[in-house]
Amino acid sequence: MIRVGIIGSAGYTGGELLRVLIYHPEVEIVFANSASNAGNKLYEVHNDLFGDTELTFSSDFHSDVDVLFLCVGHGDARKFLDANTVDASVKIIDLSQDYRLRSNIAYQGQQFVYGLPELNKEAIKTAQYIANPGCFATNIQLALLPLASKGLLPNQIHVNATTGSTGAGQKPGATTHFSWRNNNLSAYKSFEHQHLQEISESLDQLQTGFLPISENSLLERAAERINFIPQRGDFARGIFSAIYVDTDLSEEQAYELYETYYAAHPFTHVSKKNIDLKQVVNTNKSIIHLEKHGNKLLILNATDNLLKGASGQAVQNMNLMFGLDERTGLNLKSIGF
Repeated sequence: MIRVGIIGSAGYTGGELLRVLIYHPEVEIVFANSASNAGNKLYEVHNDLFGDTELTFSSDFHSDVDVLFLCVGHGDARKFLDANTVDASVKIIDLSQDYRLRSNIAYQGQQFVYGLPELNKEAIKTAQYIANPGCFATNIQLALLPLASKGLLPNQIHVNATTGSTGAGQKPGATTHFSWRNNNLSAYKSFEHQHLQEISESLDQLQTGFLPISENSLLERAAERINFIPQRGDFARGIFSAIYVDTDLSEEQAYELYETYYAAHPFTHVSKKNIDLKQVVNTNKSIIHLEKHGNKLLILNATDNLLKGASGQAVQNMNLMFGLDERTGLNLKSIGF
């Protein structure tokens, strides 16, 4: 059994991780850390777990585990690792953005591997530390990696992507209240969303020279190539993106490229029928649909932001790190209706 510890287990990603790991056949949850909920049953916070587990939250942290998941806010993962000694034998999977970029991936003399299996599967298998990708970043990268793998990304990429309210995290804010979010739609961080940075580095990994070389910041250089308009939707979970690029590929050639690229990746699927968000909610899937309109290729992608965009992908990475089939514990059913 893989002995698991979780830091920050009371939030959305921590709760989703618990839901998956409680039924994972190869996992024993050693502790679910939450200082503010220590002593409470997990189901007192994640009430859908009532009847599934009698585990309690703990304020403890120790290294007597095989893998440590960090489900804490951005900036807090680095603070935690700076303040606590984690045995060098313990594998770490960080769900924050603290170690995703090339400029800040070092810890204890080793580098965090960027944990997108469709990009770095072989490196993940031998990694000690994983930086789990962001939710928008996962969705958008999966839509573009096949083109990048053949050097076919054009100068300008246009992205419109809408996320559910859980993407904002559990801490309430002005734009997360039901009365504001319900029956509403808004754009935010247009052209300057932080996930552009990791997206651009991954695309540059496959298509050398994708990122412009200049003294501008990574975010500014990424925004020169990717025109990204993020939106807040009035639903709880999921990301639906509509992306278009100029290309000489025919629709048939595009489908052949995408199907070939994802043939060995069990969670990313290419559909010749139009797609919708409910096909992926509550699953670790990402489903892509392609259409050719004149010289433009339209790429639609649907992903669950809490699973393939966060905790499900973290478990997928854990499975790869411990030599398991990456689907173990992740054969989840979509809600359908």
